[in-house]
Amino acid sequence: MRIMDFDGLDLLPEEKELATSAQAEIEEFKNKSLMKKEKAKVHPLRKPLPESLPRKEVHLYPEGMDKDTIDPEVWVELEPEVTEMLDRQPATFFVTRIIRHKFVLRDKSQEVTSPVITAAMPALPIPRSYAGASLLADLTIDKYVNHLPFYRQLQMFKQLGISIPSATVNDWFQEVADLLRPTYYRIRELVLQTDYIQSDETTIPIINNEKHKTVKGYLWMVRAVIEDLVFFHYDQGSRAQKVALELFRNYQGVIQSDGYAVYDMYENKKGVLPIGCWAHCRRRFTEAQAEDKARADYALEQIGLLYAVERRADEENLSFEERSELRSRLSYPIMVAFEKWMVSEYPKVLPKGRIGKAIHYTYGMYHKLTRYHLDGRLKMDNNLGENAIRPVALGRKSWLFCGNHDAAENAAIMYTLFGCCKAHGVNFREWLVYFLNHVHDYDGDYSKNLDDLLPHHYLAKNSENLAILS
Repeated sequence: MRIMDFDGLDLLPEEKELATSAQAEIEEFKNKSLMKKEKAKVHPLRKPLPESLPRKEVHLYPEGMDKDTIDPEVWVELEPEVTEMLDRQPATFFVTRIIRHKFVLRDKSQEVTSPVITAAMPALPIPRSYAGASLLADLTIDKYVNHLPFYRQLQMFKQLGISIPSATVNDWFQEVADLLRPTYYRIRELVLQTDYIQSDETTIPIINNEKHKTVKGYLWMVRAVIEDLVFFHYDQGSRAQKVALELFRNYQGVIQSDGYAVYDMYENKKGVLPIGCWAHCRRRFTEAQAEDKARADYALEQIGLLYAVERRADEENLSFEERSELRSRLSYPIMVAFEKWMVSEYPKVLPKGRIGKAIHYTYGMYHKLTRYHLDGRLKMDNNLGENAIRPVALGRKSWLFCGNHDAAENAAIMYTLFGCCKAHGVNFREWLVYFLNHVHDYDGDYSKNLDDLLPHHYLAKNSENLAILS
């Protein structure tokens, strides 16, 4: 265990004692946790293939023998040796024929509105289109979850004997985005009604037809931490303060973000509490290791102690109140000593060096960084929000850009709905097929609540049905 460096720090004796005691307790927990992990280590075993998969049996007999020629008077069959292999059959297309039966009255003298009756045509996902719900779902999911651009998917379709014009697929996608738009706005409304959100931004390339090149646009990610809901917001690709002003205009609660200066304005807004992200600070000290290893390592050790407190709270499954008490007892003394270390060390380093920038960045928002310890619900960092952004980063490497602002807005809708599916463990395809097959049930029927089609409500509804059936 490395002793905390108190030299030159203006710490009270009580503060030193509390910090030293907290570090010793945290290190003791880390050692015990490490020993548990070492004892729990086991050799990896091959997992059995799911029983739900269909089985195709291939029977093999010794050379010169088969099922029909074996003489039971000579041979006694033992328990066979079974080896299971996982195989895959390529995706297949099929045509659903909707056959609407018609009937006519035999007695033409009866006074009726029409002597001919026909079964009602079910509402199709896209009117006057031959695209079924499963095809639309696969096209959309393969692009925004599996990161396959439409043109690659169409190339794969051709290998299976199906040719669909790219313009047709783009039209289908626009229709699907329009169907999803009301649910997108509902999720956005639900997220901004909560009292604890995380916010971050990520780039998205947009084609600028006037300049004939791609320009950098921004998607804003907003995540409701406790409810585990996320939405993406696109405003003409802007990252300016005016976007945040409009986006969070009526929001009341905690906003967790990185050090982007736009969020500083919420320090003085009544009812809003901005908090920081320790992961961004840790990243800067990690980058500074190449320049000033001693100081960077020390800073990373102190941040590591704070994260160890969180791991302990997770392992002991502490309540929010218990987690807050643990932070006050162990994390707060460490943060006090770390703050004074930064005050002491900053005059000794180059302000424009990596370690200088890391200390300046961390100290400049330290009041935001330390607020998380006051409430057990609050997280140390924005990592869960960054995880929600990762599909965008993977996607832009595959489909490269959005053709215009409308396409970027559609992308925000898709990343929102699929992000909520992922957060709640909802099967992307099952949900989207269900949505497309039932969304028109709500057309003009105001007794129904569109919330039923949201991914997390869909999951709850299906869980209840399964419970009833079981």
